[in-house]
Amino acid sequence: MRCALLHYWLTGVRGGEKVLAALASLLPGADIFTHAYLRGSMGGLFEGRRVRETFIARLPFGRRHPQAYLPLMPAAARRLRLDGYDLIVSSESGPIKGVRKPGGARHVCYCHTPMRYVWDASEEYYRSASAPRKAAMRLFLPYMRREDLKSAESVDLFVANSAFVAGRIRRTYGRDSIVVHPPVDVGFFSDGVAAGGAAAEPYYLFAGANVPYKRLDLAAAACRRMGRRLVVAGGGRVTDERLRELYANAKALLFPGTEDFGIVPVEAQAAGTPVIAFGRGGALETVLAGRTGLFFGEQTVESLCGAIEEFEGREWSAAACRENASRFSPDVFAAKMRGVLKV
Repeated sequence: MRCALLHYWLTGVRGGEKVLAALASLLPGADIFTHAYLRGSMGGLFEGRRVRETFIARLPFGRRHPQAYLPLMPAAARRLRLDGYDLIVSSESGPIKGVRKPGGARHVCYCHTPMRYVWDASEEYYRSASAPRKAAMRLFLPYMRREDLKSAESVDLFVANSAFVAGRIRRTYGRDSIVVHPPVDVGFFSDGVAAGGAAAEPYYLFAGANVPYKRLDLAAAACRRMGRRLVVAGGGRVTDERLRELYANAKALLFPGTEDFGIVPVEAQAAGTPVIAFGRGGALETVLAGRTGLFFGEQTVESLCGAIEEFEGREWSAAACRENASRFSPDVFAAKMRGVLKV
């Protein structure tokens, strides 16, 4: 069986690229197709693989900033030649799934989310965009929505990375999906560091990029009001080893944004640390309320402060956190995806 793996672009290693790597390990002979492949940014993750790019990569700055050519990507995906492939697996949260599927082939789409900037979060992206980007969004948004809906016709089976995303797939494409949570390296974060307040000064932790929807501003305002120390580990600014140490010695992870799945809360629990999360999105599937963390109901300083106060009045078990995180191990992902792909 000849297999093709599709991914929107390969310009850095984040959650989507880690899922692609896990899929590639299940399909060792698969070729990879993508709009742009910036080799130096992938940490050697796909070295030795045959990676084919669309014409997006040959455009000016196409490998470094492929998102600039988003309106051209549906046409670029349709020009990919997949003749002879029996199984197509797309790793999708951008426009790559709309390929021309060969007759007799099966297309399974692992959907991280339907494009947020085209669907659910389009207004949020529009408000924060510059004037030229706003003009481009007004011009291309209806076209991109039509193309995205059309691209779903190529998919035989959708796999969602969370029940939250499964709901988005249903609303957007009118399709049901199977939920398979992405793999998290829980073994790395649970090994090597003893949790339990080893820091000289107790602190809460925020981990992730400082982008508006992650709501670092809310975590900072709540800690400032309560006189609590907040440590911020921005995306890519600390090593994995240092992040593991920060997780393990924090009082709790503060997770005030809405994520499609959210790997960070799983990593924190793997390190034995509970989570205080906004009660929406993927966190509802990864945190056990009252056992491995707490939820707050509104994205306000008052609501988060109330959750922190409740958290500090209770005892928490590092062992329970680690046990819960084990549900999201790479082995669990591999077993479920083998069943889906029938490999």
